[in-house]
Amino acid sequence: MNREFSKIKESLAGWSEIRQLLRGGEQGQLVPVVIPKDRRGFAWVALLFVALYLAGMAALGDSAVRVVAGVGAVLFLLAALVWMWRRSIIEIEQGTTGVRSRWGAITGTLDPGRHYLWLPWDRVDAVVDTSTEIPYTAPITACPTAENVPLKSIEFFLKFRIVDPVAFVRTIGAGNFDLVLSSAVQDAIRQRSRLVHTERAYDLRGSDVGDMQDALNRQLGRYGVRVTGSNIPDVQLPDQYQQHLATREKVAKELSAYEREWELTRKRRIDTLLMEIERAKKTRDARIVEVKAAHNKARKDVARMLEEHETEAQRVRWEIEARGRAELTSAENEAKALRRLAESYRDNRAVLQYELARRRLDVGARLTENAPQPIVVKTAGGSGESSALSTLLLAQLLPQISTGNGHARPSVPTNDAN
Repeated sequence: MNREFSKIKESLAGWSEIRQLLRGGEQGQLVPVVIPKDRRGFAWVALLFVALYLAGMAALGDSAVRVVAGVGAVLFLLAALVWMWRRSIIEIEQGTTGVRSRWGAITGTLDPGRHYLWLPWDRVDAVVDTSTEIPYTAPITACPTAENVPLKSIEFFLKFRIVDPVAFVRTIGAGNFDLVLSSAVQDAIRQRSRLVHTERAYDLRGSDVGDMQDALNRQLGRYGVRVTGSNIPDVQLPDQYQQHLATREKVAKELSAYEREWELTRKRRIDTLLMEIERAKKTRDARIVEVKAAHNKARKDVARMLEEHETEAQRVRWEIEARGRAELTSAENEAKALRRLAESYRDNRAVLQYELARRRLDVGARLTENAPQPIVVKTAGGSGESSALSTLLLAQLLPQISTGNGHARPSVPTNDAN
C-alpha cells in the first residue's frame, strides 16, 4: 500500500513535452498544469530590418544594385513573414485548455485546436488538463476514534477534475493546491474517525463518504476544482488493539463453534419432532381419505336418487306435454276443417248469387223482347182527325208490325187526302 501523499505540481516545459507531462506526470508527481515556454522570440524583426534596408538600397542605388537589392528585400521580407507565421501557431491538445494572457493579465481561454497569436505580447500562460479525473491518495496516520484510540492509518482516495482553469491558475496554482487539498483531506478524515468507535473502525472500509465529498467540493469549488469520487479503501488498527481484536476473534470463533453445535442439536430435535408431525399428518390424511370416500358415496347415492326422481318427473312431464300436444293438434285440425267448410259455404253462396243474377238478367231480356211495342201514328196537318183511307191502311199494317221479331217498325206517316 502506498504510504505517501500524492504530490501535485506544475512544470515549465516546451510545447512538445506538454502531452507527456499532463498524461504521465513528472517523477511520480501529478502535473495538471504546464507552463509552456515562449518560443516565438523577435528574430523575425531582424529579417524585417534587413528587408527594409535592402528596399532602401533598391530605391536609391543604380539599376544593377536596384535589381539585386529588390530581390533580396523581397526574399528577406518573405522569410520574416514565414518566420512570424510559424512562431504564431499555438496548438492546444484535446482535453486541455490554454490560459491566454496579454501583458501579463489573463484575458480568457483557448479551446483545443490550432490558434494564432500574432502579437508578441499575447501569450499562453498555462495549459491545464480539464478532462482527466486526477487520482489523489492520502494515507492519514494517527487518527483518533471516539474513544481517543489513535488508528494506525486510514487511506483516503479521491478523484478531482479542474472545471475552471482560469480560477485555478489565477487563484491558487498547482503547488499551493497540493497543500490545500492535503490539509482539507486530513481534516475530513479526522472528523470522520472521531465519529466511529474503535471496534467498528473496519466499517470505514468502503463506507459512504458522500458527506465528505460534498464538504471537499464546498472548500475546493472556489478554486475551480470539483471532486468526482472518493472512498476509504483501507483502515489499519494499532498493533496492541489488533492483538485484543485477535483474542476477541478467537472467543468469537469458540462461541461460533458452540453455536454450531447447539444448532446441530436443535436441528436433530426439530427433525424428530417433524417426523412425528409427519406421521400424525399421514394418519390424519388416511382418516380424511376415509371420510371423503364415505362422503362421496353418500353424494353418489343422493345424486342417483335425485336422478331417478328427475327422470320420473321428466317422463310425467313428457306424457302431459304429448297429451296436450295431441289435443292441441286435434283442435287445430277441427278448426281448420270448420274454416274450410265456412270458406266453401261462402264460395257456394257467391256462385248461387251470381247464377241467380244471371238468370234474372236472361228473364228480363226475354220479357223485354216479347213485350208489346207502342206505335205512334203521325198525321199530317196537325189535326186529330183521320180520313177513312188512312184508317184502313193502318189496320192492314198493324198485324205485320206486331209480328216482326218483337222489334218496332218505324212509324209510317199518313197523308190526309182532305
